[in-house]
Amino acid sequence: MGSANGSGAAASFNYPYGLATDSSGNIYVADTGAHLIRKITPAGVVSTLAGSGTAGLTNGTGLAASFDQPRSVAVDSSGNVFVADYGNFVIRKITSAGVVTTFAGSGTYGNADGSGVAASFNSPNSIAIDSAGNLYVADVDNNTVRKITPAGLVSTWAGSGVQGNSNGTGTAATFNQPNGIAVDASGNVYVAEQVNALVRKITSAGVVTTLAGSGSALTVDGTGTAASFSYAWNLAVDANANLYLTDPGAHVIRKITPAGVVTTVAGSGAPGGANGSGRLATFYNPNGIAIDTQGVIYVGDQHNNLIRKIVYQ
Repeated sequence: MGSANGSGAAASFNYPYGLATDSSGNIYVADTGAHLIRKITPAGVVSTLAGSGTAGLTNGTGLAASFDQPRSVAVDSSGNVFVADYGNFVIRKITSAGVVTTFAGSGTYGNADGSGVAASFNSPNSIAIDSAGNLYVADVDNNTVRKITPAGLVSTWAGSGVQGNSNGTGTAATFNQPNGIAVDASGNVYVAEQVNALVRKITSAGVVTTLAGSGSALTVDGTGTAASFSYAWNLAVDANANLYLTDPGAHVIRKITPAGVVTTVAGSGAPGGANGSGRLATFYNPNGIAIDTQGVIYVGDQHNNLIRKIVYQ
């Protein structure tokens, strides 16, 4: 564990939780244990984009700002970085110049829709952004998926707020601790649920269905509900609408096709930190995941305090 900047293995992290990439191939890391947002260039040079390293809710520029257990990051087309500031119950915005502001959320837990800081969240864990600049938030303890427009207007996109696994449209559906979230080029939103051990799909019209998962906490490849996840944790989506899921309970990375076919693409299933091809590699509670424009996958290997890279040969 650490928070040292530097190149490649000279840098250190403290529970890297969420990842995102921009169009230039930079990687942004929600370094949860260090209360920092880190940036990694394509050459592997690590720097601190924002955060003092002490837990807090202070706006400012770069290291003058503070976060409390930031869990997830998303980058828009203008290079703004949005942060799910889990411990503060807010969504933060970091401009390309490093200026940090509170984009949405009151700073106390709640479940209120509204504009900007008039809204409230309860443990916002993961965020994703669509091509129009709308943010989607996996609001874990509210058991809902929230939507934030570019103007900062917060609404409940899906989920009644009651724990469950019912499909339906909008707030008629139910979730149980939605943990990870991703959005594809067509505007479909995907949600990984920790307790239900499911991956759900929400269409642009708000219709919620189950894409994959039996609901049992197992590690089984297969199609749709014949597959199982140990922990359905964080998600990333590629240009072909394939999903990649971190399954930290099994220490593996899973792939889900648009047809719901689930395979294990990396990780032996045993905890470790070995590099290698596919199932020969090992992870230790992989958590954050992102895909760049070239289809390269990056993984926040949380308990190894590493950022790992997966390239298809």
